[in-house]
Amino acid sequence: MPTYDGAETTLETVESLARPHLEYASSVWSPYKKKDIESVENVQRRVTKMLPNLKDLSYEDRLKLLKLPTLRYRRLRGDMIETYKILNHIYDERASSGIFTLSSGSTTRGHSLKLVKNRSRLDVRKYYFTNRVVEVWNSFPETIVTAKNVKTFERRLDKY
Repeated sequence: MPTYDGAETTLETVESLARPHLEYASSVWSPYKKKDIESVENVQRRVTKMLPNLKDLSYEDRLKLLKLPTLRYRRLRGDMIETYKILNHIYDERASSGIFTLSSGSTTRGHSLKLVKNRSRLDVRKYYFTNRVVEVWNSFPETIVTAKNVKTFERRLDKY
């Protein structure tokens, strides 16, 4: 894979101009339909393709060269960080209490902070923040969900 000398400037451009618009409040509006996910990802795809010396590379190669993850991964990571903050009472308790229900069952598998997934009839409710994060959160090992602070959680999450 070729190297690109202007990668630092390019990375700053993508991160400062495109990403804030694509990720703002993504915990609320996160797309769930494949066509919508692709539409959002296409914006980053087009931005990285406009960069000099990178337009002939595939999207995956451009992301590797710029050390950028996909927007889908960034949304999922952001959701997990928000979940951690809510469960660890980093936000005001009055605003975040009751958002999640911890599982009361004593299982021998997984971690101690398992969440209950609410049943929903409609697709709209199925993809709300509180439902879409449960399966991923419950799949984490104990060492991730019991991190002492947000930075430690982020580091462990990125390694996982």
